[in-house]
Amino acid sequence: METSDAIIDAGDRLMSVMREYWGYDAFLPLQEEAMRSAMGGRDSLVVLPTGGGKSLCYQVPALCLDGMAVVVSPLISLMKDQVDALRACGVAAAFINSSLTASEKWNVADDIRGQRLKLLYVAPERLSLPGLLDLLESATVSFFAIDEAHCVSMWGHDFRPDYRKLNLLRERFHGTAIHGYTATATEQVRDDVVRQLGLREPEVLVGSFDRPNLTYRVERRDSLLAQIAGVLERHPDESGIVYCITRKEVDSIAASLTGGGYSALPYHAGMSDEARKANQEAFIEDRCRIIVATVAFGMGIDKSDVRYVVHAGLPKSLENYQQESGRGGRDGLEAECCLFYSGADFKTWEFIVNRSDGSPAFKQAQMASLRQVMDYCDAAACRHRLLVQHFGQDLGADCGEACDICLGEFDEVEEPLVVAQKILSSVYRQGEKFGADYTAKVLKGSREQRVIENGHDRLTTHGLLQEESRRAILDWIGQLVQQGFLSSVATDDAGKYNVLKLTQDGWRLLRGEVLPRLLKPATDASSRSQPKRHDPHSWEGVDRELFEVLRSLRTEKANDLGLPPYMVFGDASLRDMARRRPTGADGFLKVHGVGQKKCDDYATEFTTLIAEYCGEHELETDVDPPSATPLSAPKDASRLTRPAGPNESALRAIELFDQGRTVEEVAETMGRALSTTRGYFHEYLRHRRITDPVRWVDAVQIARIEEAIAAVGPKPLKPIREHLGGEVDYDPIHIVAICWQNRHRDDNADATVADHVSHQPE
Repeated sequence: METSDAIIDAGDRLMSVMREYWGYDAFLPLQEEAMRSAMGGRDSLVVLPTGGGKSLCYQVPALCLDGMAVVVSPLISLMKDQVDALRACGVAAAFINSSLTASEKWNVADDIRGQRLKLLYVAPERLSLPGLLDLLESATVSFFAIDEAHCVSMWGHDFRPDYRKLNLLRERFHGTAIHGYTATATEQVRDDVVRQLGLREPEVLVGSFDRPNLTYRVERRDSLLAQIAGVLERHPDESGIVYCITRKEVDSIAASLTGGGYSALPYHAGMSDEARKANQEAFIEDRCRIIVATVAFGMGIDKSDVRYVVHAGLPKSLENYQQESGRGGRDGLEAECCLFYSGADFKTWEFIVNRSDGSPAFKQAQMASLRQVMDYCDAAACRHRLLVQHFGQDLGADCGEACDICLGEFDEVEEPLVVAQKILSSVYRQGEKFGADYTAKVLKGSREQRVIENGHDRLTTHGLLQEESRRAILDWIGQLVQQGFLSSVATDDAGKYNVLKLTQDGWRLLRGEVLPRLLKPATDASSRSQPKRHDPHSWEGVDRELFEVLRSLRTEKANDLGLPPYMVFGDASLRDMARRRPTGADGFLKVHGVGQKKCDDYATEFTTLIAEYCGEHELETDVDPPSATPLSAPKDASRLTRPAGPNESALRAIELFDQGRTVEEVAETMGRALSTTRGYFHEYLRHRRITDPVRWVDAVQIARIEEAIAAVGPKPLKPIREHLGGEVDYDPIHIVAICWQNRHRDDNADATVADHVSHQPE
């Protein structure tokens, strides 16, 4: 067991190495804990979001420990990028894979025998070769790091059989610690990884799955190319990825974008290896701004400055979406993630799944994952909250201004009950034998042959929503399914055909006993004309023109060295340079992401350029900004609590509530969605410590709700509502629960103070 002095010493060493080689002055959430596991020789499984600094969790300890760390990595391109980036920071690293010549492999083996390496990257299939294992046994291996560890599990979204064989490491290297690292793993996957790798009493560290620097938007697909172009226009001259389901879509969209004057290239498994490699390198090296790809693209990409990720169709699962969208903003700066979908995407994936290998149970699990994605798309709730809930976490509050719902890009339907009753009535009158697309046609008043043959043109619901767009009707059907008023039921074992049926809550809705929440795109689309910056500090104090000048110098240096530009400096470093404007080596070392090696290599040229620019434009140099880092750090799952106080928008709303305004009035005044404003109202109740809800909830309801709270507790809210027989809506329950907590928090605080005073020595 480590002594306290040893623990302090380990922390100092880790920070010293991180500052010297990478130029970072602070740990991101759970990084230090993960590094300490490696330093202490304890097995671990570390789950951190993309951009959460997983690589440093094993790279930094590798430099602090004797011997060489062995990193198992799934893709050749990923190994090369990691090793190139390490060498650029002055770290002795190498890789062994099929891309090396025989003489190159001998050179690496010689470096291993000579103990000249600190990190060695290998592919999982290489570890099945006795020769490499014998070589590693003759060396001093400090630990094994399994990158993309979810590939070990058959329940993971990128299962790879070669990863399943890695348990041989435990057999051959019994006393050497093994650490797994991944960005996306549900509890089931985590348990499977621990079991398959033979981890011994591992420390399992799970960070928040939330990526607060990402702005999520979801739209039903309409004019796809125009929708994609809208995203590209918000990000001129910035790098982005467009994901498609099929190769045909990739080729078509890439050609259309190129024809429209955009710098775009395709990437999919149907292309030759040479063409794929050339297009990938063009994207990484900023010679191409947009890569249009199937999901075959991405795992091996370490590009940090992707500013937008577009899905031109449904992702295969929420795990896939978390990882694919997470390729935006890996540098911690803002990025936009847009998903354009339709019901046809479900059928496309269905066809692909049914043609694939795999057991019926595995295929059913894949179809269930697709239905979860559809639920996410149709939900009228905070996108960030929905994603982290899928992984068993909770934000504690909606994101505020980092998704389309919370940004107010949707309006509440004026008469949601009437609209919902029309939809449910049509489903019932159609005999509950048809799906969403057909139901939308009936409500729209379609006279296509199938509708007429079924006699549904004579239904009283035919054309009831003819003034609405088919897209809006489909959205509302999806929202009603997501809220539990309708169910989409498979009519065959493969889940190929689904029909809509009314649920018990649906019948209650028809009777007017409950109120649904239906959203439609905001009539004022101007809110999407500019990207929302979730982290306003990322550009604070930055001279934009100097940033562009530095970006040009970065590209020039990268071309000279044959490196991707982000390996020279990431955008976060360039922004910090344009903020600090250093003119000497000492100031340059203070820049985020500048370690000693990069300072030695680049300080002279970059500081000379900065000094010249500042002289021409009469700008102050060697600025010491108040913020320590421009990055928006992901939250630590072990500290998933409410923020210390309301944000700026919430404080403005609190002032309005203090004036006696209603939620509806505040929503109109601030131009926010009702859902967002209700969140501000709940902040108001907590912030002002309101203990009496009688102003908003009638006394009889208060008494019933408080009786339920006494029986089941103040949270979560669902058990309270169930205790009340589902007869009380969530809104009054939420208000009363907050007031109850405020009252008891004050009581507990008084009791704690009294207890503390009573035990003080006289």
